[in-house]
Amino acid sequence: MNDAAPAPTPAPAPRKRARVRAPELIGKGGWLNTGGKEFTLADLRGKCVVVDFWTFCCINCLHVLDELRELEEKHRDTVVIIGVHSPKFVHEAEHAAVVDAVERYQVHHPVLDDPELATWKQYAVRAWPTLVVIDPEGYIVAQHAGEGHAHAIARLVEELEAEHEAKGTLRRGDGPYVAPEPVAGALRFPGKALLLPSGNLLVSDSTRHQLVELAADGESVVRRVGSGERGFAGDSFSEPQGLALLPDGRVVVADTVNHALRVYDPATGHVETVAGTGRQWWQGSPTSGPALEVDLSSPWDVAWWQGRVWIAMAGVHQLWTWDPEAGTVEVAAGTTNEGLLDGPAAEAWFAQPSGLAAAGDRLWIADSETSALRYVEAGEDGYVVKSAVGTGLFDFGHRDGDAAQALLQHPLGVTALPDGSVAVSDTYNHALRRYDPATGQVSTLATDLREPSDAVLVGEDIVVVESARHRLTRLRLPEEAVRVDAVAHRTQRAATEVAAGTLRLDVVFQAPTGQKLDTRYGPSTRLLVSSTPPGLLADGEGAGTDLFRDLVLNPDVTEGVLHVSAMAASCDDDPANEYPACHVHQQDWGVPVRVTAEGASRLPLVLAGMDAEG
Repeated sequence: MNDAAPAPTPAPAPRKRARVRAPELIGKGGWLNTGGKEFTLADLRGKCVVVDFWTFCCINCLHVLDELRELEEKHRDTVVIIGVHSPKFVHEAEHAAVVDAVERYQVHHPVLDDPELATWKQYAVRAWPTLVVIDPEGYIVAQHAGEGHAHAIARLVEELEAEHEAKGTLRRGDGPYVAPEPVAGALRFPGKALLLPSGNLLVSDSTRHQLVELAADGESVVRRVGSGERGFAGDSFSEPQGLALLPDGRVVVADTVNHALRVYDPATGHVETVAGTGRQWWQGSPTSGPALEVDLSSPWDVAWWQGRVWIAMAGVHQLWTWDPEAGTVEVAAGTTNEGLLDGPAAEAWFAQPSGLAAAGDRLWIADSETSALRYVEAGEDGYVVKSAVGTGLFDFGHRDGDAAQALLQHPLGVTALPDGSVAVSDTYNHALRRYDPATGQVSTLATDLREPSDAVLVGEDIVVVESARHRLTRLRLPEEAVRVDAVAHRTQRAATEVAAGTLRLDVVFQAPTGQKLDTRYGPSTRLLVSSTPPGLLADGEGAGTDLFRDLVLNPDVTEGVLHVSAMAASCDDDPANEYPACHVHQQDWGVPVRVTAEGASRLPLVLAGMDAEG
């Protein structure tokens, strides 16, 4: 027997990383949350920097903001998160709108307003959201697209802290964030409103995590519901949005960032959770079952229709339902693919449905990311989804007239009107629009609103939630529409030039340190590819388990959009652990492409890691 003490196990050598110097952070709109100071990467040297490319319309970006909060708090003396706001819609390029969004979503780190996408282009970003990690010496060490990467970034940060502490290149201390002064007022970025049987108005005061009951004048506060702090226990909420009256007089609340439905009883003040677990739904999770056991994903609005509560599940581009009597939830429409596709409910595509209104045999939907007005109705073989206004993810504007050519810009609310028409809270156009199914015409009812997100009928008036003016605005329903100059837009992103013929699609995924793809129960990756127009792809469409594919482009179609959805699940790489912790990484890309003679024959999309061939 050898009684000598065993030699100590040497610490693992730091992972060798690519050395790519990070481009400078440039944005014409300047910096927010810094007390007026401008920053360069040189000012941040010595810190681990996480650059978050986001845009405030994007639900996935909002998810990532929440994912980063724990990292931001735990590593506040070594990590600086920099939000680079990179707009999709024209409205999002307005500096005042970015200022509002930073407060609305409680962004507690510096934000660079980049309305011309200058930094986006320098970093070759292809999707919202994208996270880039820069080490304390100013080199890019990782890139992640989509959601679910917070654990990987946290582990990488710990590696960087140890490595640069040893090298003497880590600088601890406070970061550059300077909190803005708080603002008083009855409401702060309200989301939705509801007329109570009493004649009072109930409003979701989203940024303050409360419900506020206002008197019939729409101004006097009767009561506040909720602690005013983010939370899920008791009567606390987290950025609540949609409200719907149940037949028994109680109110169902879309508790958006808690990924739950709550019910509030105005008679007693009691709040209870009726659906959701507080966790966000991921691919592979149950899509039906007991309501309190099934995860939800950013429910944005709710409506009572055909004996159930319908839920605009913005986080997964679907409609779900909650049956109060059975106590169950289930998917009612949508596939989780993001886009505009009509047809049987189970096959339809949505893009962040954010507003609902029940009207007889139709459920109207404000489908925000496609700038569309859509509806569900019952057909002979079940529910069918149809579009009234809107054509797809990248076309938007303010144009009235025939619905086939009319344009909206990121609407968040829809309201059924007494004459059978519907009012649309056309949020990014700062307008209230009207669609008349009888004539097929779109008109403008009111302008000079500020980010209207909902509207409710009160007698002969319509009360509009002016979210960015922090108030309710009462309007008389006009008999004649307002005339506006028509304008049409397309998303600013430049198309990726690709060569005709075969295009190699590579989704780059590197499991975080200490994790691996877990194939014990089958493939842990998924790739889904489609295109707009559908004829863009001659071959390569559909689902598969490899994160690469050869796509064949149709020579007769010279431009379009490739829709790519990728998912990878990684688990702790520890054979001794019978129940390893697993994490899902997921992203949807809409990549505009143009076929040219000099175009690339390979399209890399980084889900996590670095593209070795890039």
